[in-house]
Amino acid sequence: SEEPYITINGKLLSQGQAATVRVAIEVFASDLSVNGLGEDEHGTAMAKNYLARISELRKLMGVG
Repeated sequence: SEEPYITINGKLLSQGQAATVRVAIEVFASDLSVNGLGEDEHGTAMAKNYLARISELRKLMGVG
């Protein structure tokens, strides 16, 4: 399947670069889901907010 079109600073990424960004986001999401960012209020809030933004990015990229 084709990777999402991703532009950074006006430059369209290649398919390989876009795949790298997509995989990095998914690995980050997986790590947050398993390990979080600490047990304190700040860490749990940050993890929740990062996962919410990742959910938005997934929709934009057509991944889930």
